[in-house]
Amino acid sequence: MPCKQSDVEKSLRLKGFRAREGDHNYFNYYSKAGKKTAVFTKNSHGTREIDDSFLSRTDKKCKLSNKDFGLLIECPLDRDTFDAKLIAQSAVAAPTA
Repeated sequence: MPCKQSDVEKSLRLKGFRAREGDHNYFNYYSKAGKKTAVFTKNSHGTREIDDSFLSRTDKKCKLSNKDFGLLIECPLDRDTFDAKLIAQSAVAAPTA
């Protein structure tokens, strides 16, 4: 199901992604501990709606299944759960005490 680019970007920001400085199309994930991670995604430039094929490539970059990426964008997948999934995959370092 296609999504509005603005909705995707808004949701990514709410979940800990930040636009790279100088390039608003690339988003890096910052862990809950505030550390920049290797998890990133690129948003389509110049489109208002993002199609399913682009979303499929985006979910892989975010280390999520297509279903989980949909939940991330639609907001049932909260930041705590997303962070925990990334830690379980060793894509993000677990916070130290």
